[in-house]
Amino acid sequence: MQKTIWITGASSGIGREFARRYAAMGCRLILTARRADRLQTLAKELHAAHGTECRIETADLSRAEECSRLCEVLAEEHIDIFINNAGFGVCGSILETEEAREEEMIQVNVAAMARLFRAVVRKMNAQGGGTILNVASSAGLLPGGPYMAGYYASKAYVVSMTRGVAEELREMHSPVYVCALCPGPVDTEFNDHVGVVFALRGITPELCVEEALLGMMHRKTIIVPSAFMRLCTSAQRLVPIPLLMPIVARQQKKKAGIKPKVVQTCQQAQIKPGYLVHRDKVRQSAQTIALKSNGSAYCFFGRKAKI
Repeated sequence: MQKTIWITGASSGIGREFARRYAAMGCRLILTARRADRLQTLAKELHAAHGTECRIETADLSRAEECSRLCEVLAEEHIDIFINNAGFGVCGSILETEEAREEEMIQVNVAAMARLFRAVVRKMNAQGGGTILNVASSAGLLPGGPYMAGYYASKAYVVSMTRGVAEELREMHSPVYVCALCPGPVDTEFNDHVGVVFALRGITPELCVEEALLGMMHRKTIIVPSAFMRLCTSAQRLVPIPLLMPIVARQQKKKAGIKPKVVQTCQQAQIKPGYLVHRDKVRQSAQTIALKSNGSAYCFFGRKAKI
């Protein structure tokens, strides 16, 4: 029997690659995104290559009423697999990012994700089975993310909700399987929209989806693509949070091109030339500044030390 796959955020990146993979398997697709023209182009591509039947449902998931409408129009569909993929990020200091953009991100990454997840879990449980993959991020496995704090928090919500619901379903012996995909950097349009350049080399969407499908086959709850990212996410658990946060902050500033704020002169810092001092001069921090007598400043990482 032909399976029906529903994919949100299907117009680009990971969502588009999932559509291509499932089309090659002979599945019927329901494609959701904001950009109708891109969905139509993808549907034509998949029909030409595999004869895939595609149903297009455009929606702006930053609007609650659009989520409700989607649930209503798809109420009669028998959905075998749901790829809950729509989402985006906002990068920058909380003092500078646009409040409207942050709220839109929370609506898509948290509210819309949860609403669709809840609706489809109940639908699949009633119909006798199904699979849901929520696309989170390796960011959701970290205790926080300075300079992308809202994004990290939104993905932590996805991870936590998926884990919790997976256990509920297991205890109830439900035929529904749910999991979360937690990739590190992936070479998609996400980077351009957020305005960042990843410090680590990203994996391809093809590899990301390949590992996702493998993890789903093994019924994993949390799927982290690539051996390197699995090592990183495991290793970070061994680092105390007060030490981990400055490391994450440094990487985020590199991605966003944020330069560290430094004291211009020794007089402004009110210290003697030739010493390393903490930037706020009070609180212990991994970020320090080396000042020389000519007033130039250099960034180091460490505690107070003479140079």
